[in-house]
Amino acid sequence: MRLIVSAAALLAMALSLGAREPMGVADDVILSDGLPRNLADYGFFKDAAGWKPNDRVVAYQLNMPLFTDYADKYRFIYVPEGQQAKVNGDGLLEFPIGSALIKSFGYEIEGRPRLLETRVLLHRTDGWLALPYVWNDDQSAATLKVAGKRIPVTFTDPSGEKQTISYAVPNKNQCKECHSLSDAVTPIGPKARNLDDGIQLANLAAHGIIGQAPKVAYPMPVWRNTGTGSLDHRARAYLDANCAHCHNANGSASNSGLFLTYEENIPVRFGIEKRPVAAGRGAGNHDFSIAPGDPDRSIMIYRLKSLDPGIAMPEVGRSMVHTEGVELLSRWIAEMR
Repeated sequence: MRLIVSAAALLAMALSLGAREPMGVADDVILSDGLPRNLADYGFFKDAAGWKPNDRVVAYQLNMPLFTDYADKYRFIYVPEGQQAKVNGDGLLEFPIGSALIKSFGYEIEGRPRLLETRVLLHRTDGWLALPYVWNDDQSAATLKVAGKRIPVTFTDPSGEKQTISYAVPNKNQCKECHSLSDAVTPIGPKARNLDDGIQLANLAAHGIIGQAPKVAYPMPVWRNTGTGSLDHRARAYLDANCAHCHNANGSASNSGLFLTYEENIPVRFGIEKRPVAAGRGAGNHDFSIAPGDPDRSIMIYRLKSLDPGIAMPEVGRSMVHTEGVELLSRWIAEMR
C-alpha cells in the first residue's frame, strides 16, 4: 500500500530539513520576461527542499487526478496579495495575472517521498507559461530543463509490485501540447467541480485565494474514494481529467470529433458508436471508439492499453498502462446496453 503523506507530516519534514528565512513569493520573477533557472528564484517555498509553502501558496488536491505513471503529486496555488481567482460555475478558476500553479512529482522511495520534478504555470501579462524544473540528487534544488529529461526510477505500485521505469520530464513544447486551448496555454486541473470534496473550496476561500466558496452543481467523484459517484460518473470524470484537455471542441484533438469533457451529453460525441475520423493502426481494426457492451472491441480501451507511441493515448505523460483506469472504463463499457 502506498504511503499517503499528511500536511502535518510534510510540515514536520520541511522543518527537519531546515527552513530558510521566509522572504515571500517573488512577484517580479513571476511577471518577468525571463526563464528563471532555479525553482527557488520564485520563493514559492520557505525551505530549499520544496515542502513548506510560503505565504499565499496554498496546497490543494484534485478529486480526479491525471494519471502520470503512478507518481505522487503535490499541488499548490499562488495568487498575489490583494487579488483573488474568479469562480466560473463548475469550471476552471480564472486566475489573475501574477498567479502561479505549482505541481511537484515524486515517488516514495525507501520509505520517504522523493521529488523528481516540479512544473510551474505562470500567468504573465502575455498569457500562461509552462516550465519544468528537475530536482537534484540530494533534493536541495530544482533547475530548469526546457528540453525535458529522462530519470530512471524504481518504485512500488498500488498493487505492491515493484516497477522500474524511465520517467519522462516533458520538454517546454510538450507542456503546451496538453495545456493548449484555442492555441493558448491554459491550466487544466483546478476546476471547481474537480476541487469540490466538501473541504477544499472553503479552504481556498479561507486563504483568500477565491471569494466565497461556490455551490457546485456537479462535483466530480473522488478517485481515491471508490465509494463516491456512480460507475458512469466515475468513468466520465476519469475521461475529463485524463483526456479532455485535448479532446474538447477547442483542444488540440478537436478535429477528431471525440469530446470527452464531463459536461458532454451527446453519446456519439463522447465515443458511443463513434467511428474514427481517420482510420489507421491507432484504431486496431475496431469500428467504434466505444462499442457498447464490448470493451475489447472499443478503440478507447485498445489505445489506453497500448504503450506503442503511435497508438497509446494519452500521447504524453505516461510510460505505463494505468491498470485501474483501464479496469474502470472497461467495466463502464461492458455495462452499456
